[in-house]
Amino acid sequence: MITLSEENYLKAIYHLGKQGAEAVNTNAIAEENYLKAIYHLGKQGAEAVNTNAIAEQMDTKASSVTDMVKKLADKDLANYVKYQGVSLTKKGRINATSVIRKHRLWELFLVEKLNFSWDEVHDVAEQLEHIKSDKLIDELDAFLEFPTHDPHGDPIPDKNGNYTTINSKNILEIKSGEGILTSVKDSSDVFLKYLNKNNLALGDRIKIIDFEPFDDSFTIETKSNRMNISKHVAENLFLNISNE
Repeated sequence: MITLSEENYLKAIYHLGKQGAEAVNTNAIAEENYLKAIYHLGKQGAEAVNTNAIAEQMDTKASSVTDMVKKLADKDLANYVKYQGVSLTKKGRINATSVIRKHRLWELFLVEKLNFSWDEVHDVAEQLEHIKSDKLIDELDAFLEFPTHDPHGDPIPDKNGNYTTINSKNILEIKSGEGILTSVKDSSDVFLKYLNKNNLALGDRIKIIDFEPFDDSFTIETKSNRMNISKHVAENLFLNISNE
């Protein structure tokens, strides 16, 4: 239920967002999407990424990637040397982190305040992340009481680009014991709907009952369910094991 004060806040956010959206252009959106892709593929932009990997991530041609990274390099957002890949400059990493921050704040806002489910928010946040209004995002951050993680468990950078980390490991690394489900690697709606169908959610305590070395599958148990999961599912689940 949204209170009156929250409703007024939402109106302010809407107007700020509308002003910011008017300043967004197609080229800027494309550039920000490339910065995000390079950031994620290159371990926060520090490592060089092959242009073919970027093309696969962006679902486009390698020649289009080359054209874009040259533009990013001209703007001092990326380092590009032919046949040696692409990495982000300090300026590029700051810009990429800013977009990621906006994306994850919007996802949390949609879940907590507008009652979206966690499998519905990604595509909407993809649109909202490009709004050009620092004031809007700072107000949104404050409105959400400065959260550290989004609905999928991914860390939200603060306005200075700093992350709060959680001691979590992939189930494939653990193979035995138990822990709290803190994040999922795959945030696609298909995978999240699979988790919903099997009553798996962030914050659930998962106990590993059995590990099958032949195919890297697991039998796991939660408070309400016991189930078998494949290697593909397991590699997307991360547990905080500090509470064992």
